[in-house]
Parts: sequence; structure tokens; C-alpha cells
Amino acid sequence: MASKQSEAVRRHWAAARLAMISPDAEQPDNESWGDLTAEPRGVDYIEVEAGGLPAMWLVPKHGVQDRVLLCLHGGGFVGGSIYTHRKMFGHLAKAAGVRALIVDYRLAPAHTHPAQVDDVTDAYRWLLDQGIDPAHIAFTGDSAGGWLSITAQLRARERGLPLPAAAMPFSPWTDMEAAGASYQTNQDKDPFFYAETVRMLAATFLGEGGDPRDPLASPLHADLAGLGPVYIQVGGDESLLDDARMLDEHARKAGVDVRLDVFPGMQHTFQMAAGRAPEADDAIGRMAGWVGPRLGL
Repeated sequence: MASKQSEAVRRHWAAARLAMISPDAEQPDNESWGDLTAEPRGVDYIEVEAGGLPAMWLVPKHGVQDRVLLCLHGGGFVGGSIYTHRKMFGHLAKAAGVRALIVDYRLAPAHTHPAQVDDVTDAYRWLLDQGIDPAHIAFTGDSAGGWLSITAQLRARERGLPLPAAAMPFSPWTDMEAAGASYQTNQDKDPFFYAETVRMLAATFLGEGGDPRDPLASPLHADLAGLGPVYIQVGGDESLLDDARMLDEHARKAGVDVRLDVFPGMQHTFQMAAGRAPEADDAIGRMAGWVGPRLGL
């Protein structure tokens, strides 16, 4: 059974759904998403420009400087920012004892695919240009950001860049066609992510004539061979459960070292309750424990 603190995530998604279907409902402030997360404390936030993008360094007081998490916020490619997600990724950076860089990529509908994957690749190139060893970089992200943590590696590979050490997508959105069976099996448990909602977001992201099976839009249709280890987390009650399972299966078939953890009773991006919910803190701790050895710590 989900903790009382984790129920705040469910209420967040229920309110977002109500605001979507009812014009009379209170419209949530995009920045309020970050209210789910407690301040991690002991983490400095330094705004910079990375590869032409607004970005923010998250620097734990006692973290090492030469290992970096490249953090990619969720929001269905239409929302989210470095500000909504800074605290959650701050918790992860603090737990792992490394610096993190969170970037603001361009959003749809003003900017459609592949603008987002190109932006993240540019930010990664910027990190490399700062002298950070690719073996000391891990990509991570939630939802749409989890998707980018894989597809940006594919774009980097196309451009001849060395690949990062690892990736940690959580609640990753990977299937643009919303074909997973969990859209039905978890329909009464997930208050927001109905198949038609996800397809609408996918159409907005892809733009007119966009292909939902483009390998840079859906990693389920990409050649993942040669990627570093991947650690996937997903909530057991979310509609995107099968997105995580399908990514796990597809990566394994390509010979990638993959770990998948399913958290029973948890909602989409439940890690946003870090510092408040025990399940979120457990998840953050698992990610930190997993990524350390991959970064040579």
C-alpha cells in the first residue's frame, strides 16, 4: 500500500486530469509540480548556459566534481523545466555524491521532433567540451526525459560522439503509439495517462507528418546495441508500465546490461516526492547506489 506521502503524487495527476477535461477546474501552475519535492538542502544551484541552452548545475556540498549526471526533465515535451525538477534531481545528485546538470530543451508545439533530442545532444557535447570524461557521465530523466536519456545517446552516436557510461530512465515514455497492455490493466489506477492523452502528446511532439516509429522518437524501434548499462524504474500502477517493460526487453535483446525495478502501488514519476515519501527516497537511493560503480566511484 502506498504511503500517505506518496498519495500526493496521485492527487497531482488527478488534478492535472481534471484541469485537462474541465475548463472550469483550477488550472495548475506548471511550477507547482516541484512542490511535490522537499528541498534537498546542502545542494547549490548555479544557472549556466550549456550548448546554447538554459541549464542549472546542482552541486552537493561534499560531491565529487569530475562525475556528472546529465538530467532531463519530464513534462510530455510540452511542460516541465529546470525549476520544476531541480529539487528532485538535487536529491539524486546528493545521494550519488556527484554534480548534476539539468537542461531546458525546447518544447512543443513551438518546437517539434527532433529539436529536443538535438538540444540534449548539444548539451552533452558541451559537457565533453568542458573536459568531462564520457565514462564519468550518466544520463537520467523522468517520463519524456527518460525517453531522451536513450534517444539522445543515439543522436550522439550518429554524430560520432563517445557514449556516456550509463543511463537511468524512470517512468520512461518510450512508445509513441501507446500500444502497451498496461493502458488497459492500469486504467483504473492511473488518474492521468490514458492512451488517447498520450497519443495526443505524441502527435504534438512529432508534428505534422511525424513518424511514431522513428528510432529517434521511439527507442523501441532503434538499434540499442553498444549502449552502456541502463537502470529503469517504473511505478506498478502507472499506465506507462509496459513502456518500461518493452524498453527493458528491447535493450536486453540488443545485448545491453539492463536492470528494471517495478515499485508496487506507485504512480508515474513518484520520485518527485523525494524527501517526503519513503518510496521516492528508496528509489533515489537505489539509483544512487547503482550509478556510483558505473561512474567509477
